[in-house]
Amino acid sequence: MGRAVRNSRGKTMKPNFFVFCEGKTEINYVKFLRSVFRVPIQVIAKKSDSNISVDFIERSKRGFVLTRNDQTFLMFDLDVEGMMEHLQKIPQATLLVSNPCIELWFLLHFKGIDKETTSGGCLRMLKAHSPQYEKGALTELEKRILVENMAKAIERAKKLEDFKNPSSLVYRLIEAMERV
Repeated sequence: MGRAVRNSRGKTMKPNFFVFCEGKTEINYVKFLRSVFRVPIQVIAKKSDSNISVDFIERSKRGFVLTRNDQTFLMFDLDVEGMMEHLQKIPQATLLVSNPCIELWFLLHFKGIDKETTSGGCLRMLKAHSPQYEKGALTELEKRILVENMAKAIERAKKLEDFKNPSSLVYRLIEAMERV
């Protein structure tokens, strides 16, 4: 009697989430999300602000095993003049922009905000809720708060008008990861 032939169900790869971002705070946050959702996020830092380009994105993807479901995200702050116009020229990328800055997204985990603000104003308001907050780093307590209040932050962010001050589209990355 021979062995039964096992048919492979076919291995499907999870899509890569290529997240191009501008600073250490964004990089650390995306790495944190990768650990929470366990998806293959490739964090590619582009420190030269508005010089992100289609060519840079394509060169950066070389060397990775690509799938047809890969997604490209651009996580940038809109406190730099002309940034929005520049990012909109990059086709087939999902914008994860925060206006004025990523700290607004973190602040939305604590409270809603509906009045225009500055990067400094966001930082002050965030420090009122999380006094230990430092740009570029997240403490274990901050990470726990970000996970526990993620749904509230998404709800608050969706109430804001996209691209206007204040607004944050970072939730789009979280929703994409939840779908995977």
